[in-house]
Amino acid sequence: MQKQELLTRIGNLYDRLKAASSDWGAAFIVDRVNQYYFTGTMQDGVLILKSDGGYAYFVRNSYERARSESPLDNIYPMKSYKNAAEVIGESIGNVFIEAEVMPFAMLERLKKYLKIGEVFPVDRQILSVRAVKSPYEISCMEESGRQHKILLESIVPGLLEAGIDEATLTAGMYSEMVRLGYHGVSRFSMFQTQCVIGQLGFGENSLYPTNFDGPGGMKGMCPAVPIIGDRSRVLQKGDLVFIDVGYGYNGYHTDRTQIYCFGGNPPEAAEKAHRECMQVQKEAAAKLKPGAVPSEIYNSMVSAGFTNRNVRFLGHGVGLYIDEFPVISNGFDSPLEENMTVALEPKKGVDGAGIVGVEDTYIVTESGGRCITGGERGIIVV
Repeated sequence: MQKQELLTRIGNLYDRLKAASSDWGAAFIVDRVNQYYFTGTMQDGVLILKSDGGYAYFVRNSYERARSESPLDNIYPMKSYKNAAEVIGESIGNVFIEAEVMPFAMLERLKKYLKIGEVFPVDRQILSVRAVKSPYEISCMEESGRQHKILLESIVPGLLEAGIDEATLTAGMYSEMVRLGYHGVSRFSMFQTQCVIGQLGFGENSLYPTNFDGPGGMKGMCPAVPIIGDRSRVLQKGDLVFIDVGYGYNGYHTDRTQIYCFGGNPPEAAEKAHRECMQVQKEAAAKLKPGAVPSEIYNSMVSAGFTNRNVRFLGHGVGLYIDEFPVISNGFDSPLEENMTVALEPKKGVDGAGIVGVEDTYIVTESGGRCITGGERGIIVV
């Protein structure tokens, strides 16, 4: 990654921190994905931004790898936070931290060596900076979207065969994804969210309630591992197949959903609901322009789920995480900006059949959302 790309990102965060407070001494970044975003490497360390415009990156493991992967200056080895205090000074003043990520114990260890005043959250400022993608980031997401389309339209249909169970299909998909170019992991920022590649369900299993804030369902392996897939649910003739998977290339994700029907045409009710979701997605995508307000887009469209599990959003940002800013939902009133990336996912549950609907990833442009994952697609009959 180019040094100027990283310095621009750091500079953008400085601008937002200065706008948020006139009395702060430093910002501490410990989340490894955020470290990657600002340094180009993902280590056990802490990036410290000083209010005077300086920065220092302290790395426990691996300092050697950080020096090799990051083009930034001011990278230091660290055995304890005492090493950071020796470089930046003990008296810090008020600080910004990643409140959603930093454990209380870590903050206490920092306080052992640094004189810290009041603590403010920096999460929203970082998410806002990350929401607008650079040309480099968009190129990674475009490649992810290209491979994502191949996976769901050309590869998955060949994996669907009578008698295969959900877990085995997931394993087969993962293997094919890695061969295709997938970076190997689907990352979510949502607290305590675990996922292998996404949600997958045959028939009524796609309606199964989950702790995941999304319109789809998944029974999973067992109550202790409610992900991957149900070993006991095998594919049968007439089943709808719900596949909502993230894909990623070089750290950056796209998000897409595809519905299939195995061994015959889908029920009329499912086909009708799916067409309605496609129309909602098409209309919402046309509204993804700079200056558009996410809450207004949400309220102008129809967001659908199943029974009492209706989701409270129509779309979400995508990038280094599959769930980022902006969110197409009530309460998100900051206007969209050019080169934000958004996944739109209108879906509906059809009782007795399963989840139908669509999801694709778009780039915000002056002419509306530009799809990078293929665009709204009907139910694929296999």
